[in-house]
Amino acid sequence: MGIFVADGIGPIEHARGFTLAVGGAESNVAVGVARLGGCAAWHGRLGPDSAGSLISSRLRSAGVRVLAVPDEAPTGLMIRYRRSAQFIHADYHRAGSAGSRLTPADLPLPELEAAGILHVTGITPALGDTARATVFAAVEVARAAGVPVSLDVNYRSKLWSRSDAAPVLRDLATRADLIFAGPDEAAVLAGAADPVDGLAGLGPTEVIIKDGARGCTALIDGVRFDVPALPVTAIDPVGAGDAFVAGYLADRLAGAPPAERLHTAIAAGAFAVTVPGDCEGAPTRADLTALSGSDINR
Repeated sequence: MGIFVADGIGPIEHARGFTLAVGGAESNVAVGVARLGGCAAWHGRLGPDSAGSLISSRLRSAGVRVLAVPDEAPTGLMIRYRRSAQFIHADYHRAGSAGSRLTPADLPLPELEAAGILHVTGITPALGDTARATVFAAVEVARAAGVPVSLDVNYRSKLWSRSDAAPVLRDLATRADLIFAGPDEAAVLAGAADPVDGLAGLGPTEVIIKDGARGCTALIDGVRFDVPALPVTAIDPVGAGDAFVAGYLADRLAGAPPAERLHTAIAAGAFAVTVPGDCEGAPTRADLTALSGSDINR
């Protein structure tokens, strides 16, 4: 989706200007994987407007293959502003958007069947019935082809209620091989249970809990991991979770062992918060090498 980001900090009515950017969890992850040397493709619907053109251009310039279906409806938008230094407010304008009109007939079947990983989020199912059906159809195509399915829960309360989201996301989780969630998101699916064990009980063999400044906890093929966060000066937390996911998936695609995947994920998320923007701060391998050798890690 296109994003209008208000300049400065404070109520939106006092914003002096806006920056037009590109965002969306799936596109952020695709950019992050490509920046780390992986092969990434993005599939969706885009409208015949400047936001759609910008999204396609930005993704391609980042090295992402764009498999876009043209649609007559407008591309989805978000308006985001910092109400204070600590609180970020977002308004979604996605009802009736091109992305909400995805259908299972849109799916690029050969691409899905040949993929190394299919990555989906809990955002697309919230956009409408046909978008939800498309996500489930993609997952079933991938499973039938032996392609691992990755799910980032990404629960958005402004798009649907907890009661509406929980059964859909739980059903999706039972079909996933990898699942990423924050502690609060894990509670939407697994209730009051330990977030790692609760999500593992739904079926995924790789469960990763993203916990911001506290690092991450994971259960991967029966082995538990606890990885602390890196101490950095945070400028903008937006996109950090997506950078984390991209780091993990890029290393998994490259055949790295679980501990290495998690450390790359932590480093990618840490780097992302030091740069403003959704995917603008997604690091390269050289960036992660520089981060590991900087004073913050000594």
